[in-house]
Amino acid sequence: MKALIDACVLYPTVMREVVIGAARAGLFEPQWSERLLEEWARAAARHGPSDEVAARSEAVMLNAHFTSAQIRPKDGDLARLWLPDQNDIHVLAAAIAGSSDVIITNNAKDFPRNILAEEGVSRADPDQFLLGLWHANPEVMARVVEGVRAQAEKMSGSTWTTRGLLKKARLPRLGKALQS
Repeated sequence: MKALIDACVLYPTVMREVVIGAARAGLFEPQWSERLLEEWARAAARHGPSDEVAARSEAVMLNAHFTSAQIRPKDGDLARLWLPDQNDIHVLAAAIAGSSDVIITNNAKDFPRNILAEEGVSRADPDQFLLGLWHANPEVMARVVEGVRAQAEKMSGSTWTTRGLLKKARLPRLGKALQS
């Protein structure tokens, strides 16, 4: 399965780490565009220059690890497509160019399912997407999330429960599933 990851999923950190961890585990093929990586870096820059540098560095590492992940939208698709927010057309155009199965986004209102379906693409919020991966591969997803939780503790110096961390990261259904 090919999944285009929207910038709102690449930033914040914990959400991105769980999604990318699932991709590293081979559960799906991640995709993004240069513009999505740039949007991630600009969002990180709002928290300071060091966050922007970290985002840009991580983007370089992701491109090196996932060598076929970066997709370039076709000019023709950029010109012909319509979405409620014209600033999101590049996301759908990248999904089409990459033959993505799904766009992972928190932005449901700007990606109407009927428009996406016309292009052969679906939409999933990150929690829904990751919960589906957990249902299909519970042991693998548990390991991915445990790695992210351990790293969060190491970086923050705080103790985190899995459910608490995932709830804060806007992944409450996955957190609840992993707790059971």
